[in-house]
Amino acid sequence: MRPLLISSSDISGGAARAAYRLHRGLQNIGVDSQMLVQNKQSDNYTVICPESKVSKGIGKLKHTLDVLPLQLYPQRDRSAYSVQWLPDNLAAQVDQINPDVINLQWINGGYLQIETIAKFKKPIIWTLHDMWAFTGGCHYNGDCMNYTNSCGACPQLHSNKEKDLSRWIWQRKARAWQDLNLTIVTPSHWLAKCAASSSLLKNVRIEVIPNGLDTKQYKPIEKSVARSILGLPEDKQLILFGAMSATSDPRKGFNFLQSALQNLSQSGWGEQVELVVFGSSQPKKPTELGFKSHYLGRLNDDISLALLYSAADVMIVPSVQEAFGQTASESLACCTPVVTFDITGLKDIVDHQQNGYLAKPFDVDDLARGIAWVLEDEEKLQKLGSNGREKVEQNFTLEIQAKNYLSVYSSSRCYEVQ
Repeated sequence: MRPLLISSSDISGGAARAAYRLHRGLQNIGVDSQMLVQNKQSDNYTVICPESKVSKGIGKLKHTLDVLPLQLYPQRDRSAYSVQWLPDNLAAQVDQINPDVINLQWINGGYLQIETIAKFKKPIIWTLHDMWAFTGGCHYNGDCMNYTNSCGACPQLHSNKEKDLSRWIWQRKARAWQDLNLTIVTPSHWLAKCAASSSLLKNVRIEVIPNGLDTKQYKPIEKSVARSILGLPEDKQLILFGAMSATSDPRKGFNFLQSALQNLSQSGWGEQVELVVFGSSQPKKPTELGFKSHYLGRLNDDISLALLYSAADVMIVPSVQEAFGQTASESLACCTPVVTFDITGLKDIVDHQQNGYLAKPFDVDDLARGIAWVLEDEEKLQKLGSNGREKVEQNFTLEIQAKNYLSVYSSSRCYEVQ
């Protein structure tokens, strides 16, 4: 079996890292996996990308050009929105590689034109890392359910016209993808349910395979050692929060964390707790959180992240929507409990009061209660941590993920039209 994973990048961003982990996991079980990317940052020879300076320059330019149609909507939200209208030569590249199956990953940023997917001559497995595949351009829908119909009058575009950019993107997808040999894979049951309710993918085979991670890299490290290496205090309880653009992306829920921490501070936790933030550097005017805060900036390697999770006492993931929630599974792998809202993909990772705490959605008082509940008893904290590690070993290893994907790859080939 020779799968080809197609991704905008190999290790830049959460979705890319998830795809690359799958790629390595497949190789670990003897599968001849390759990746085709627009932006290569690893030195892995099995990751293929344009070699010429011209091709690389075009790749960087396409991301800028892809969003040009959005200029028609100056009042739009600044959340991720992909048009995918620029032509590409990916079909020819894939033909030359000649894989057995194609596994699309996160292909946005102008990398792959919507219509190109219909040109692939092999069975297609599409791993969804967000909702874009079945919307009119947004990556997460918020409260909008237009994707169950045909989009149009898009709230994120602040459009009140039915025939707007979102309707045009939806129609392009509907025309191009109607006869695809397609299997959808989602990392969570929530995302699978959303895809199944969409107008674009409601008749497509959908499988749920959680994202995997290397449990030999993501493992508990002695807390005092981890804190010493990272320069963090050893006499405090540490609350951890982090993601790409952790404090600036509204979907990551920093505003909820801020309110919850202020509640905790007023409840008398201020002297014994400090906050650690990764994914963002300290702002010029830091937000008052009620606790001393350590901003560590962006951490891109697995070793640093494993150290950080191990250094913390609890990880907070207050996201509004997550296709899966890799920071949560990474934290559990390092024996650090997770407090999050009882929503979306995170419900597949965190078991309430077993390896963390599922707060009522967007209830900052309950989020604060969850943090306090985890931290209040050392024996309980240790038990939650060991339960979290067990959950990862039983559900989220690279080997489990790779074997499940291999099964999907093999079954998809049975439907290939020669």
